[in-house]
Amino acid sequence: MININLRPGTRRAAKGASPFAGMGDKVKGIGAGMGDPLGMGVAALWAVVLLGLGFLWFSTSAKLSALEPQLEEARTEHARYQAFMNQKAIAERARDSILGQIGTISSVDRERFVWPHILDEVGGSLPDGTWITEISAVAAAPALDDPNAGAPLPSLRIVGRTGDLANYTAFLRRLEASPWLQNVLPIEAKTVIEGNRALTSFIIQATYSQADSSVVRTVPILESVVEN
Repeated sequence: MININLRPGTRRAAKGASPFAGMGDKVKGIGAGMGDPLGMGVAALWAVVLLGLGFLWFSTSAKLSALEPQLEEARTEHARYQAFMNQKAIAERARDSILGQIGTISSVDRERFVWPHILDEVGGSLPDGTWITEISAVAAAPALDDPNAGAPLPSLRIVGRTGDLANYTAFLRRLEASPWLQNVLPIEAKTVIEGNRALTSFIIQATYSQADSSVVRTVPILESVVEN
């Protein structure tokens, strides 16, 4: 077969030649092209960009490495603070529960000794020749102007008799001076005949009041049992 070369000055690559053949000539051509000012500027620009990115990466890595201990310390401190807050919440719930129980016990304890205090004060205020025929509780009206007010203080009605009007007056004064009673009011006083004797029958109303702690005397239960 006859082959005609349409490109004079070039040779056809031999069949089976290496694909890297002529690579050296190409590299030389690129090196020769570096003499172009535009190409040199582009190459210099890329070199500056690569150097800047490398410096930025190294500086960021150094800063991150320096911040790692601080970050770990902050995490540890946060965990410690969170544990402290959890313990505080548990302690506050326990405190609130204990305070609620103490309040309930105190309320029950105060109500338990209301009538013993009343009877003790009334009996200790009686003059000679004066006696009580009835002591009863009076329902107290709720406070309409204060819906948040607690339970009203118990009121009582005292019915008795005396052989001397002066004893009735002295009884009133002693009740008014009692730290456990307030609003002592004489409701009625009249003369009645009993056993051929003229007696003064009276009705007094009063309100129980919690006495100041300075006049309250408390003793341990064991001591009170031993004394009795």
